[in-house]
Amino acid sequence: MLAKPVTGAVALLQGLSLLNTSGLRRFVVMPLLINIVLFIGSIYVLASQFTVLVDEWLTYLPEWLHWLEWLFWVLFALTALLLVFYTFSIIANIIAAPFNSLLAEAVEKHLTGQPLPSNGSLIDAFKQAPKAITDELRKLGYMLVLAIPVLILSFVIAPIAPFLWALFGAWMLALEYGDYPMGNHNIRFPDQRARLRQNKLLSLGFGGATLAATMIPLVNFLVMPAAVAGATKLWVTQLKE
Repeated sequence: MLAKPVTGAVALLQGLSLLNTSGLRRFVVMPLLINIVLFIGSIYVLASQFTVLVDEWLTYLPEWLHWLEWLFWVLFALTALLLVFYTFSIIANIIAAPFNSLLAEAVEKHLTGQPLPSNGSLIDAFKQAPKAITDELRKLGYMLVLAIPVLILSFVIAPIAPFLWALFGAWMLALEYGDYPMGNHNIRFPDQRARLRQNKLLSLGFGGATLAATMIPLVNFLVMPAAVAGATKLWVTQLKE
């Protein structure tokens, strides 16, 4: 039972180790730079708005629960952290989508020895940009639809809000990064969801590890390229057949 989530989580570490492989480094540069800039932005937002956001949420706490205000402060603080880092991950992936597709291609070639469909140039990245950004917007639409019931439940059952958002974030990040290797094989988004649902524990293990890594200072700068490489590793070894 635990083997699948652990395999998914370990894939992120394997992806991280792949980033320094000869022949892959040049594909890492752009996703890495984009991720660094966006996470610096997320840290700025947290530093300037974190207390304001949590205090605002506490105003919705019923009077009869005020004696547990300290507990709800902790729960709301965790929720705010998850939401801010996850939101900035989505924005970073929209901007870096064409480069992430090239990185996934390069990692798959390294792992399987099969030739790349493209030569990995910036021209190829720009050619892929319309399709890659369209795919990202499709995932964003799915995310917004799925977020509505999670948001409602978060207010109705506040103590479990961080766990709901963590589960939501893990699933969405598994979809986010799984799209790059599967999209390179023209597997459509509904089919990607179906394939990941068939491997729920594997997918949630990978997505959960990715979500956790986004909240570790300095490590979060490497999360995007590491997750692309890790998802490609999972595709080649676990999901392809």
